[in-house]
Amino acid sequence: MTDVASALALLKRGTHEILIEDELVKKLESGRKLRIKAGFDPTAPDLHLGHSVLLTKMRLFQELGHEVIFLIGDFTGRIGDPTGKNVTRKPLTESEVRANAQTYKEQVFKILDPEKTEVRFNSEWFSAMTAADMIELAGQSTVARMLERDDFDKRYTSSQPISIHEFLYPLVQGYDSVALKADVEMGGTDQTFNLLMGREIQKHFGMEPQIVITMPLLEGLDGVQKMSKSLGNYVGVDEAPGSMFNKLVSLPDSLMWRYFELLSLKSNEEIESLKRDAKQGANPRDIKMILARELIARYHGEGAAANAHRSAGNQLAEGELPEDLPDVEVDFEGSPQAPIAAVLNRSGLVNNSAQAKDMLGNGRVKVDGEVVAKDHMLDTGKSYIIQAGKKRHARVALS
Repeated sequence: MTDVASALALLKRGTHEILIEDELVKKLESGRKLRIKAGFDPTAPDLHLGHSVLLTKMRLFQELGHEVIFLIGDFTGRIGDPTGKNVTRKPLTESEVRANAQTYKEQVFKILDPEKTEVRFNSEWFSAMTAADMIELAGQSTVARMLERDDFDKRYTSSQPISIHEFLYPLVQGYDSVALKADVEMGGTDQTFNLLMGREIQKHFGMEPQIVITMPLLEGLDGVQKMSKSLGNYVGVDEAPGSMFNKLVSLPDSLMWRYFELLSLKSNEEIESLKRDAKQGANPRDIKMILARELIARYHGEGAAANAHRSAGNQLAEGELPEDLPDVEVDFEGSPQAPIAAVLNRSGLVNNSAQAKDMLGNGRVKVDGEVVAKDHMLDTGKSYIIQAGKKRHARVALS
C-alpha cells in the first residue's frame, strides 16, 4: 500500500465531499484493509460512463489494496429509492430485480477487479429480519428527521403523498452498512442523506461510523447537462470502440481534465504530466486520444484500443480516418449555433456555397459519423469531426 498522503490525494481526486476526512486519514493510517461499500439498486442495467464514476473510484481503492463490496440492492430495489422523486416510485418485481442484477454484474467487472470484489445482495439479511427487528430499525429516526430531506420536504409542503415504506429506504440502506461492516460508503451527491444515515445506524449498533464519500455527476458530451441516454450526450460502456473514440476525441476541451479526474485510473503524477504537456502546446485532441484509448482498453481490450482510430475512420468514411486529421477553428462570434453549410464554407471543407448545398443535398456530409441535412445546426463551443465527400475530413472547433 502506498503512503497515506499519496493514497489520500488519489482518493480525493474528483470527489465532491469526504465526511469526515480526518476520520478517513486515521483509517488509512491504521494500515488495515478497509471495507469499501457502494450500493446499486438494479433499475438501470445499461451503463454509461456517468455510471462508471463511482466504480472507477472503487477500482482506485482496490489498487490501494482495500476490499470493495459491490452491493446489489435486490431488497431495497423492491421498495424503490425515493431520492429525487416527486412521486412514489413503483417497486420492482423480484424477477425484474434479478434480471437487472445479472446485467449489472456482467458490466461492472469491466471496471472492478473481480478477484478483489465481494458481490452481495441485501436480501441476504433483510429476508431474515423479523417484524420486531424492522420496528427497532424504524425507531432510529424520526419523521422530522426524514422531512429534512429536500425531496420529502418538497412533496410534503406541496401535499404530494409520501408512503410510509419510503421512509424506510434510508434506514435499510443504513443497515446495509451494519451488515457489511463498512468502513467507507460511496455514492452520488444526491445520496448524502442516505449515506449519513448509515453512520447513525452503525453508531446505534455499537460500530465505528463509516466515512462517506460522495462523487459528482458527470457532465455529458455537451458539457452542460449530466450524462444521460435520454439526452443523447452519453458514451455507453458497451458502445463500439470506434463510436467511443469519436465521441471522446470530440469532447469539448473544457471537459477534458474533468473526464481524466473522474474516469481515468492514471496516477495524479501522470495526469499532472499531461497538463504540463498541454500548457507547453500539446494538441488537446492528442491528449483526449490518450483518455479514449485508456477507456476503450478497459471496456474492449488493448487490441481494440490500439485500432480504435481505424474503427472510427471506417464509421466516418469509406476508408480509414487520416492519422494527420487537420484541426480547424471557426469563429461564429458568440452565436449559440451555426448552420452546417456555413461551417463547411468557413472551415474550407468545400470550395463554395454551391458545393456545400450540393453535398448536403446528396447526403455526402457527415458530422461525427452521421449524415446530416442542409438545415442541420451545430452548437458552438464544441468540436466535431466533419467529412465532406470521401476525401475531405477535419476536426472543426466552433467558437
